Amino acid sequence: MIREDALEGLPVRAAVPALERALDEHGAAVLCAPPGTGKTTFVPLALAGRGARVVVAEPRRIAARAAARRMAWLLGERVGGRVGFTVRGERAVGRGTVVEVVTTGVLLQRLQRDQELAGVDAVILDECHERHLDADTVAAFLLDIKGTLRPELRLVAASATTDAAGWARLLGDAPVVEAEGVAHPVEVVWAPPARPVRPPHGMRVDPALLAHVASVVRRALAERVGDVLCFLPGVGEITRVAGLLAGVDAEVLQVHGRAPASVQDAVLAGSTEGRRVVLATSVAESSLTVPGVRVVVDSGLAREPRTDHARGIGSLTTVRASQAAARQRAGRAGREAPGAVYRCWSQAEDGRLPRFPAPEIQVADLTAFALQAACWGDPSASGLALLDPPPGGAMAAARSVLAAIGAVDTAGRATDRGVRMSRLGLHPRLARALIDGAPEVGARRAAEIVALLSEEPPREYGDDLTAAWRSARGGGGGDAYGARWRTEAGRLAAALGAAPTDGRALGDDAAAGFVAALAFPERVARARGETAYLMASGTGAELGEASRLRTAPWLAVAVADRVAQAASARVRLAAVIDEETARTAASHLLGSGEEVHWEDGDVVARYVVRLGAVELAVRPLREPGPGLVRGALLEGLRREGLGLLAWSKDAAGLRERLAFLHRVLGAPWPDVSDGALLERAGEWLEPELSRARRRADLGRIDAGQALQRLLPWASGDAVRLDELAPERIEVPSGSRIRVDYTSEQPVLAVKLQELFGLSTTPAVAGVPVLVHLLSPAGRPAAVTADLASFWRDGYRAVRAELRGRYPKHPWPEDPSTAEPTRGVSRGLRR
Repeated sequence: MIREDALEGLPVRAAVPALERALDEHGAAVLCAPPGTGKTTFVPLALAGRGARVVVAEPRRIAARAAARRMAWLLGERVGGRVGFTVRGERAVGRGTVVEVVTTGVLLQRLQRDQELAGVDAVILDECHERHLDADTVAAFLLDIKGTLRPELRLVAASATTDAAGWARLLGDAPVVEAEGVAHPVEVVWAPPARPVRPPHGMRVDPALLAHVASVVRRALAERVGDVLCFLPGVGEITRVAGLLAGVDAEVLQVHGRAPASVQDAVLAGSTEGRRVVLATSVAESSLTVPGVRVVVDSGLAREPRTDHARGIGSLTTVRASQAAARQRAGRAGREAPGAVYRCWSQAEDGRLPRFPAPEIQVADLTAFALQAACWGDPSASGLALLDPPPGGAMAAARSVLAAIGAVDTAGRATDRGVRMSRLGLHPRLARALIDGAPEVGARRAAEIVALLSEEPPREYGDDLTAAWRSARGGGGGDAYGARWRTEAGRLAAALGAAPTDGRALGDDAAAGFVAALAFPERVARARGETAYLMASGTGAELGEASRLRTAPWLAVAVADRVAQAASARVRLAAVIDEETARTAASHLLGSGEEVHWEDGDVVARYVVRLGAVELAVRPLREPGPGLVRGALLEGLRREGLGLLAWSKDAAGLRERLAFLHRVLGAPWPDVSDGALLERAGEWLEPELSRARRRADLGRIDAGQALQRLLPWASGDAVRLDELAPERIEVPSGSRIRVDYTSEQPVLAVKLQELFGLSTTPAVAGVPVLVHLLSPAGRPAAVTADLASFWRDGYRAVRAELRGRYPKHPWPEDPSTAEPTRGVSRGLRR
């Protein structure tokens, strides 16, 4: 029986006519509807009621299942009738299905197999504000299909909080349809910790913050009525807070992507007995209505993917939730009645939060995206309609990985092997491990190991991949993970088709290590201490103190995360391998040759066999190539500076004079900064540099003589060096005083009595020198850039101060006409 009362009460009904007109006239629309208005459940049914077959794309499996079940309930049916769903490993669709809810990952695979999307009239991209990479890719592919093959295909971008203008532009200036919400008022309670807590670092969250969140939940239970929904960044934090809430007078439930379907269903079904505290990750931000919730407690944290492309390390990292996410979370408290949100940060902090979450395309590993684009026929993704273009560096790193595993050719086009990989529903690395691992270890075992790698096992399984495999087989770690693992392993084994079933007679350790090394060849690692390893990528890796893998000479690291600024990655899951397996899996990183570089302050020459950054064999090189040695010496000069050369006082002075002329006159006078001199090393350090073999030889190169080669001899200006920037200036006493060119203005430091009679300030290259007037003892007495002014105005005070201290030296009343002298007055000398 259709539940007309529930359908009538959905606020989005009022916006449906405008949405239908927009689709009729433009073929696309952006739907902005607050949480609780029914955009996820009513709009698909309304479009299907006009005879359309509708596909709804949700970012998560839990949201897809929940939306399908809610729509089926509204129609008074079971899932699989007019409303069905498809997620990875689970499908409930019948012949009469007119609304199918899928995850964006499932829709992406479907589009690659059927680019016309036959039989589908409309696609709704729900929660598009979350900017998941799969969702952005699906949107780009759908727009391509609509523009070329299916102009009649209707597209709706739907969200409660989104960049409506951006999506409207992306959809070809599509109309924006807004639905008025009837959300109840939500009171905001600012509840920051009483004492400062450490900011999140990598995956780590300060236990003090989690203790504070738990205390705020207890406070909310005491101050408010109704159920409490608490947002936390991940499963680990949910488990910890659940432990801290032991003994509260409420049922504590945990909702996350790994939670059993029965728990998810129980949360979404509501409770008729007692109060509930629902601890959830961001899966509960959107698409789901948790009945009974009147209070939200927001930790203010979220998880986002980050990738170190240079080291091949990708992981989730804990970040501050965006303002948009905070609004979405708060909205959960006002879905059914007035509510409250307790924010575990201050109001002052709130204004500094990012407005929206970072789009995944800007921060995530793009290997899977690059393969999807290549299979679509646009390897560079330059022709795809994307809100944000993929970063060039990340795409280059992705194409490098794809080329190494044979998924793309030299032009970046997908190979047949790459197309097969793309259809397995796996990251390309795992697809390579499955395809290449099956002939060696057997199809079923390869599928089981890859299924473990595709969803990281529970922490209680430990960091030993083989032990985790055995735990999964034995059903350890909870039924939910084991059930999902078995389903995925079966799916992957079936996808291999006629692949060998037995493989070589490898033990579990060898099989697990081989498959993991195929998936992550850059992470094969050799021991360099009891718990320390060096991965082929060049990144260090550390095992935990209690790890059972500590004695292994080689590891295949399957899961690792590297906190920002940390010297080494932390190994979370790995398998024991031997050197032969490492060489086989990472054969594209295997190389040998002469290596000459600067190390520990001198030239080191060796013949090295290496696997990426891991040195497998090393022997000294007696006669390294001159070009390699020259490069190592230049490396030494760059690292330790030009001080490795022989710099006499005259040489340093020449460099200072040239720097002054370059600064004041420019060309043709050379730039003699460190960077410029290193760049032009071939012009001024040859032939001595090519004859040098070691550090000591650099110390024998006369830098002053070498600098002479940079003078502008060709233009004839070199002969004017002493005229424009003289090393010394002759003063009235007859002394030749050295000019200091190290400052912005050249300095002439001279005893005051030696300048008697000189009224014009000396200049070099048209720049007046800064005269440092010294006492008879050589101490600073005055500084001037205008001698005439000094004799007239400043000299009298200096004379009064110093004549008593130095009575044997002349202190005439009129220095401008007095005789200069180097020593004491003749009359006073007697």
